[in-house]
Amino acid sequence: MSLYTMLMALVFLLILSGFFSLSETSMMAINRYRLRYLAKQGHRGARLTIKLLNHTDRLLGVILLGNNLLNTASATLVAVIVAMLFGHNDLALFLGSVAVTFAILIFSEITPKVIAAAYPERIALTASYVLTPLLTICYPVVWFVNLFVRGLLILFRLNPEKNQLEQKISIEELKTLVLEGGYFIQHKHQSMLLNLFDLETITVDDVMVPRSRVEAIDISDNDETIQTQLLTCHHTRLPVYRERMDNITGIIHVRKILNQMQNGKITAEMIEKVLHKPYFIPSGTRLFSQLQLFQENQMRIGLVVDEYGEWLGLVTLEDIMEEIIGEFTTQAPTQMSTFLKQGDGSIIVEGSTLLRDLNRKLNFQFPLDGPKTLNGLIVEHFQDIPEAGVSLSIANYPMEIIQTKNRVVKTVKIYPVFTNAKVDDSES
Repeated sequence: MSLYTMLMALVFLLILSGFFSLSETSMMAINRYRLRYLAKQGHRGARLTIKLLNHTDRLLGVILLGNNLLNTASATLVAVIVAMLFGHNDLALFLGSVAVTFAILIFSEITPKVIAAAYPERIALTASYVLTPLLTICYPVVWFVNLFVRGLLILFRLNPEKNQLEQKISIEELKTLVLEGGYFIQHKHQSMLLNLFDLETITVDDVMVPRSRVEAIDISDNDETIQTQLLTCHHTRLPVYRERMDNITGIIHVRKILNQMQNGKITAEMIEKVLHKPYFIPSGTRLFSQLQLFQENQMRIGLVVDEYGEWLGLVTLEDIMEEIIGEFTTQAPTQMSTFLKQGDGSIIVEGSTLLRDLNRKLNFQFPLDGPKTLNGLIVEHFQDIPEAGVSLSIANYPMEIIQTKNRVVKTVKIYPVFTNAKVDDSES
């Protein structure tokens, strides 16, 4: 065999070895979710790749078998070339070994693997057409080698196949995938997906309307008072109680009652006939679970109760939907604005405002692992009901108590010294 032929054979061996390195890295680096999508679309290369990856031991067996055979053949061929040119010169053999090691590293290992890591999908799908028949041809050898591999795994009590089946993607990993897919996912859709994941960590206590702010009807009032309240209310469903707010008798759909006005005045007896049984929700229920319960029970409104049966507030289907897609309802005109921007840049906030709303709308960073409202956070800070005019700082946000009433903090002024809060003029 001439020297030229052996040099060409060496180049060919290095190229083939590079192909196996390309295949190995691209197969391991390919996006499995993208691969499944392509397979569902009918891509034959994707289907072949999935079949190969389903038996990783066989895939790696045929790749490493070919790679090592080719590298060994390359080293042997270089030794023959050196012997032909320089005889049995030890220095020449050493330099030849160094040269072939350098060539394998550059042309058969590092460069192919860098390319495969950059373009795994394109290379893996193409390589699957070659590796599939090659695995069929070399299967007896691969099977024999894998016998020893499995024996070692059993000896060390390892089960890679079981570990692969048990691997599941976590919520945090899903969030990372959504965030990193920002170029392909619209910002609004991205925000909705992230909010949907948060439903597993948010409870009904975080979004409920506190009982003190719930619009309700006292069925023990006279008919004129009840009718006036129905005509001026700002919600379509209202809780109905008798004498005390604790004594809830049901939920009323205002539209059904107003339709009865054609037959005369609205009376308490008329309301009692169309009352719906109240739907109670245990405090601490996860929003995602409650969304499913609303769907299963065909309900749209529920009353949150604590462990003693005392109702704490009200949650509607719309409240949960707003946590996913953002606010889409308008504030009742008779209610005081939750946020009121002042000329000096400070913001006056109601004490009953939910901390989640402050963080979301004003870009604050109040802690959410304790009290749910600004009033609760301030009371927890002092371990007492503060007087008006008292100043404090929580989470580096300086604030001043403007008004306290009935053992609660009614209004608070938050100064923007350490904040980047932005308030819409439409909310002021």
